[in-house]
Amino acid sequence: MENSEGVKIESTVVTEEPLISALDIALFVVIITVAYFWYFKRDKQSSSSEKKPYTIQPSSLSSIEQTSNSSFIKKLKSTGRSLVVFYGSQTGTAEEFAGRIAKEGARYKMKGMVADPEECDMADLVEMKEIQKSLAIFCIATYGEGDPTDNAMDFYEWLQNGDADLEGLNYAVFGLGNKTYEHYNEIAIYIDQRLEELGATRVHEIGLGDDDANIEDDFVSWKEKLWESVCSHYGIEETGEESNIRQYKLVDCSEVLPERIFSGEISRLKSYENQRFPFDVKNPYLSKIAVNRELHKSGDRSCMHIEFDIDGSKMRYDTGDHVAVYPKNSSELVDKIGELLNADLDAVFSLLNTDEESSKKHPFPCPCTYRTALTYYLDITSNPRTHIMKELIEYASDPKDQEKLKLMASSTPEGKKEFHEWILRDNRNIVHILEDLPSVKPDLDHLCELLPRLQCRYYSISSSPKVYPKSIHITAVLVNYATPTNRVNKGVATNLLAQLIPTNDELPQPTIPIYIRRSQFRLPPKSQTPIIMIGPGTGLAPFRGFIQERDYARKEGREIGEMVLYFGCRKKDEDFIYENELQEYVANGTLTKLHLAFSRDQPEKKYVTHLLEQNADELWNIIGEKSGHLYVCGDARSMAKDVHSIIVKVVMEKGQVTNSQALNYVKKMEQQKRYSADVWS
Repeated sequence: MENSEGVKIESTVVTEEPLISALDIALFVVIITVAYFWYFKRDKQSSSSEKKPYTIQPSSLSSIEQTSNSSFIKKLKSTGRSLVVFYGSQTGTAEEFAGRIAKEGARYKMKGMVADPEECDMADLVEMKEIQKSLAIFCIATYGEGDPTDNAMDFYEWLQNGDADLEGLNYAVFGLGNKTYEHYNEIAIYIDQRLEELGATRVHEIGLGDDDANIEDDFVSWKEKLWESVCSHYGIEETGEESNIRQYKLVDCSEVLPERIFSGEISRLKSYENQRFPFDVKNPYLSKIAVNRELHKSGDRSCMHIEFDIDGSKMRYDTGDHVAVYPKNSSELVDKIGELLNADLDAVFSLLNTDEESSKKHPFPCPCTYRTALTYYLDITSNPRTHIMKELIEYASDPKDQEKLKLMASSTPEGKKEFHEWILRDNRNIVHILEDLPSVKPDLDHLCELLPRLQCRYYSISSSPKVYPKSIHITAVLVNYATPTNRVNKGVATNLLAQLIPTNDELPQPTIPIYIRRSQFRLPPKSQTPIIMIGPGTGLAPFRGFIQERDYARKEGREIGEMVLYFGCRKKDEDFIYENELQEYVANGTLTKLHLAFSRDQPEKKYVTHLLEQNADELWNIIGEKSGHLYVCGDARSMAKDVHSIIVKVVMEKGQVTNSQALNYVKKMEQQKRYSADVWS
């Protein structure tokens, strides 16, 4: 009827009808209504898709909360809290320390919360002064070449580029670093100084934790003095309450439908069955193992060359990047915990935060079985920290076991000595502790709450995307070692990888979750720039990618600069990895020089550092006269330090400058990215 009226209107004289007809009005209303619903439905879907699910990085202020309330100040005010503990964490330790501080705040009449700076509007620090007796504590790790952790990067840049007035902000900083690295605790030191420059008040001096020694001891010692300073600054007294308060409560999930139960996914339920791009730390890609072959020719050690298939994943990497591998614990260790605690590992459960205001509802993806939690989510192979010893005391029925735990949990010199010897020196994990203290029978749900999260393992990528765009290669030594208690500890990731052998038949190929982490370890922009690469053992990994990329450029007809490689291993006939490849690159001219050191092929041990000292003229020619780049990859504790000392000595002698000038020269090389290190301890 309306359509016929519409036609009729079109056929009549315009002056005989109103400017806007009833049909026009009706159509206009329909269009507006449709547009309204389309816009808001799209906006709702967009908002929903942008909300992050439960993530691997535990945070008390999730992105879901950030959507509605990104202000941690509002959270503090609405819940009557005065203490916020921010963490910058790459492996989970800083987040764990932050949680322990926030929990202890109750003993000092300071209700606390943990916050991830990546999920907060850190500009709101200026409003902390509005909360009476407020305190902000920062547990900040430094990694790489003095870099902030991924989740602290925005906060770090905000401090660098801003000039906020932080007068009235009370703060304290604890840094997590490693003295084997040149830039020891650089980020924490900067944040501590910068906050003071912006007008904030330091309540307690910065603490510097050294993971190369005993970072747990460093943290506990600093924390005890911190609370003394807090009591003095605010005029408060400790309540004396030492009880172990559970952060999570057990929920029976036996009635939950199977399709709603996590089975090892990092964040999104069924994410491995229904993969979605982009892939990152919170959403890894389930990659097929395309190649897994042994690199060592003989001997009792193993080094694996592994290729991850990324075809169709849309993942891209650059030469020098890292790949993260998500491991799982061995079923043998998991079953052992079930036996020791007489627990049903296949029971479905959930741990729910007792703080109803917290947006971190679970410590790991829940609901799941205990077997899943112990296999995929919890670290059961590392040395437990002292706070776990403290929490286990109540579960010891034997007075001797109880006293031993009390001693190790204490901060007395005797307690620290016992913890260092019995836990760290003897390399006991939670399974060993339960075996050696048989009367200790913790509730399995409480143990799951106490244990830290199982972290992914990072490997230098040993391939170039120019040559292998559809795969990622790594070079990994199988980790197995005997402990003083005559046990054999096995590397979680490498022992898992060793079992993932691809087959030649139609059976499903083995898979493992991975993602790519960007690195600053890069080839010079110009292929003509000469480079020196120093990488003994698996330190060769990223340089294999460098050489592949330069070889690709050479085959394209481009000019490439000198490439000098220093490689060392124990014995030429045992562990000279990629020997044929390297010799071929020497033969075709891509690799200008290959300096080799086989430490055990002669009576006196010979290392790459000895070769560097012998080739001072060559070193200076490339880094001094030709402004070339120098790269170091491998052990940070000794090799990288020795290389640095040798380079300084070469600059001083060949450049005819003082030691101070040589140090400044090398420092400038680092700033210009002409001296880069990819090292581990």
